[in-house]
Amino acid sequence: MPRFESDSDARRLGEALAALRREAGLSQAEAGERAGMTSQGWGLYEAGKRPGLFRPDVQRRLTTAIGASPEALALKLGAPSAAAPEAAAGLNSSGRAFAGPVTGTRRLQLSSDDLAPWAASGVVLEYEPGRWPRRDQGCVIEMADGELRVKLYERADPDALVVRGVGGGEERIARSATRQVSAVVARLDV
Repeated sequence: MPRFESDSDARRLGEALAALRREAGLSQAEAGERAGMTSQGWGLYEAGKRPGLFRPDVQRRLTTAIGASPEALALKLGAPSAAAPEAAAGLNSSGRAFAGPVTGTRRLQLSSDDLAPWAASGVVLEYEPGRWPRRDQGCVIEMADGELRVKLYERADPDALVVRGVGGGEERIARSATRQVSAVVARLDV
């Protein structure tokens, strides 16, 4: 039996990919189609039976197909262990620095109606730094200059985040201009 078929690190990485796919509401067939492969091919990655999942280019291809990112895959997996240096090399982001998850949640009170009716002025958003948003989920984007932007997450590619306001117009924000993207986990009316 080849080494990668029994490799627990490959299985853990595949399970993290499966969790992201399920969060996106996609079947293996849908995810495979988006990535240009069969559902069986996708399933082999999720089962940890394809060693290519440790390669950053493969991670980017697969996570992009489900509307996620390699950073989100790293968050699902958790911190790589010292016993798996090959996993650590495959989980690093080449697009920007990524320090890993920050524990705890933060709050931000909206001062405009830009996202009404999703969230109006005065609503307090609770967000979790280090948690990558899903499609159509609110997100707080900390810009490199310290500004905080609240948008609805659409998708990401290697160069930019694609977000939108409630009106539907897409906006591309260069990854180099962002410091951190955090998922909104609650809207609190005060």
